[in-house]
Amino acid sequence: MDWMRAVDAYCERTGPEYWAEPVNALTNAAFLIAALIMWRRTAGLPLARVLCLILFVIGVGSYLFHTHAQVWAGVADSMPIALYILTYVYAINLHVWRWRWWVAALGALAFIPYAVIVGQGFAALPFFTVSAGYWPVPLLIAIYAMLLRDRVPQVAAGLALGAAILVLSLTFRSVDAALCPAIPLGTHFMWHILNALMLGWMIEVYRRHMLRV
Repeated sequence: MDWMRAVDAYCERTGPEYWAEPVNALTNAAFLIAALIMWRRTAGLPLARVLCLILFVIGVGSYLFHTHAQVWAGVADSMPIALYILTYVYAINLHVWRWRWWVAALGALAFIPYAVIVGQGFAALPFFTVSAGYWPVPLLIAIYAMLLRDRVPQVAAGLALGAAILVLSLTFRSVDAALCPAIPLGTHFMWHILNALMLGWMIEVYRRHMLRV
């Protein structure tokens, strides 16, 4: 693999220059702000603090991708997101479902084959192709919300709201190229803003549950 290969994947980028995506780059500050806000709210909750750290790294990785725009930076962008998802699913399995730690871990790891299989289904649908790898996530959150609605309705409601925000966020991510002729700036920056809001909110959902138990 050519780790230094240039990647031109977003409407705003018009060349290989470092600041060819200034809005996409700078809106990653939303992840850092969300991480810092939630860090102050999660004292005494180790897994929540881990999620805050990962959220901060997501902002850094995404910034690197939208400035350097090379394959290695793309990995730095996507890997923290995957780690956040696995950690969050583990936290919910452990402290909401109250599974044993190893069952919770296996349940989190099951996300990987789930995402591959379901992502292939989304990839076959015209609108969903662009973000096919991400659409299994709001679907899983919605499934968890449905299954938990009687057991912990507050958590279920919070997860449902998170899924809704993520659907809106993914919509902006998916139409970036299609709307480029009409909106030269693109819409990817809204993915950053809404995704930061959603990831911070998901930590808040977990935090509120831990304060109730």
